[in-house]
Amino acid sequence: MKKYKFTRNPGLKLLAFVFAAFLWLIVVNIDNPVSSDTYLNVPVTIVNEDIITQEGNVYQVVGDQSATVTVYAKRQTLQDINADDIVATADIREMDTDTGLVPIKVTIPEYAGDYESADASPRNLQIRVEKTGKKVLSLTVEHTGTQRNGYILGDMTVNPEQVTITGSESMIERVDRAVASINIEGISKDSDIEATLVLYDADGNEVTNSQISNNLGEDGITVHVEVLPFKTVPVVFSTSGTPAEGYQVTEITSEPETVQICGKSEDLADVAEVVVPASQLSVEGANERMEKTVDITPYLPDGISLVEENAGNVLVTVVIEEEGTRSVDFMVSSIRINNLAENLQVSYEPDAEITFQFSGSDELLDVLDITNAVSVDLSGYTQPGTYDVPVDVNVPKGITLVNNVTVNLVLEEKQNETVSGAENSSG
Repeated sequence: MKKYKFTRNPGLKLLAFVFAAFLWLIVVNIDNPVSSDTYLNVPVTIVNEDIITQEGNVYQVVGDQSATVTVYAKRQTLQDINADDIVATADIREMDTDTGLVPIKVTIPEYAGDYESADASPRNLQIRVEKTGKKVLSLTVEHTGTQRNGYILGDMTVNPEQVTITGSESMIERVDRAVASINIEGISKDSDIEATLVLYDADGNEVTNSQISNNLGEDGITVHVEVLPFKTVPVVFSTSGTPAEGYQVTEITSEPETVQICGKSEDLADVAEVVVPASQLSVEGANERMEKTVDITPYLPDGISLVEENAGNVLVTVVIEEEGTRSVDFMVSSIRINNLAENLQVSYEPDAEITFQFSGSDELLDVLDITNAVSVDLSGYTQPGTYDVPVDVNVPKGITLVNNVTVNLVLEEKQNETVSGAENSSG
């Protein structure tokens, strides 16, 4: 029996080894091939920006400061890579000063050597270099949210009162105003609230740019918000002087009858009404109804103010009548309708009023109540139309209706009621 020698047929053995290695490469690549994956909105970091800023200039990125990155690697490697692993940079040293284009370089440090390539789209970041601009703006306050019920916002003081912003001349020129924005949801006591700086252009659009800086530092902006309780109180009027002989003041009314006031809790607790001096309403020698607009603001107690600053003007009506008479205004909507034809319906002007004048002793007139005593009889009105209908008033003994009063009513045909739905059919 011949003894087998390892060195026998070396060429054939080498060929077999090469074939085996080639076959292994084919199997590996079929099982884990090279492919690509795309990552959107990868942020681009600008480096060596001091090359621009040390010359007293600033830069602004034209368009988005992000790129779409395509990575080529074996499938198993791609499965491990995520967008946070990708680093995209734009080096100002490589900027084309004529076009402002800066090449975007992409690396994946944690997978160095494990991927074939990584390409950015677009391939360049465009930079616009400008002179530095500066602007000093006064800060105003804007708030969101709602304070707790029963409270109103008082003075709001912002600290600091001004802010200095710097950036490219074109961007700084766009900024028209600076706002300290705060949230006061549920606030019920004086508070210091941290604010956010918001910049707006002349059209009210927010200006946002990472290249705009300010001088606020770590302290930022603080707004001191004053919170005041409020309540509703009546306004009380009286008159001075004497009406004409035989006349008297029978009623004083105001519109509005009450106002909302605010102040510190201890001050507000002592106020039950706002009293207007009688000197504001002189009826000396008067023999007819008077109307006057009075500004009640000067008569508010110290430390008290109106919730609405423009609510100080109050219209006061002083009713002056002959002694032994009384005028009563009555809503048309409160008149009782009697004997309306079944085919008619009645309408009238919204908020319409009629006025009655009664005579009698002052004792009876003072307690006169005609709430349920006014009616009209429509038995004689059977056709549609507009009519002035006499008004009946049932007055107690000792009281006389001085004037004959009519009310303007519109009578219309009732609309026929329709039955919805369809009749059931047989069959």
